[in-house]
Amino acid sequence: MNLTVLDHPLAKHYLSVLRDKDTEPEGFRAAARRLTYSLVMEATRDLELTEHEIQTPLEKTTGHQLTPVVAIAVLRAGLGLLDAVVELIPSVKVGFAGVQRNEETAEPVEYYFKPPDLAEASVLILEPMLATGGSLSWAVSKVIESGATDVRCLCVVAAPEGVQRMNREHPNVRIFAASLDRDLSDHFYIQPGLGDMGDRLFGTQ
Repeated sequence: MNLTVLDHPLAKHYLSVLRDKDTEPEGFRAAARRLTYSLVMEATRDLELTEHEIQTPLEKTTGHQLTPVVAIAVLRAGLGLLDAVVELIPSVKVGFAGVQRNEETAEPVEYYFKPPDLAEASVLILEPMLATGGSLSWAVSKVIESGATDVRCLCVVAAPEGVQRMNREHPNVRIFAASLDRDLSDHFYIQPGLGDMGDRLFGTQ
């Protein structure tokens, strides 16, 4: 399986804050940002580095620098993960993927896609809710069509149905999530989930 689920007390704590229906948008945004730090650390564990010589206050030694990284935020919920990515990787280039879910079919409807240059970059797709997998699979297809070869997906919660779809359609793409939840509701919402992440981030419920 191409899914890695975080196993860390801090991740579990901040995920619980996100799940709590009484968490207000300000606290929700803060918890999303802090949880994303753990997701980014896990997802970038094996990124390639280049070596170069640096001078410490005492002597010369070998330093390491990240190779190019691109983040693609799937609108609008992916914006809740973006600040933490930019803070941890200041050199990251950022693109955006706009997709709406057809509420009857749960399939994605594209309305915007603007990536930076993806050549030779490791791509982090920020899609907090992996439900049916339609939106994430679409975003992965778009970045691969645009030249990406190393694609990693950051999710907050994932449903088995979405993970299975990603395994079928993009078996070489790795997913990093804070939780693998139970299932989907009749309206394609993740259960137990945390509601609509976009609405909860921006107070539009």
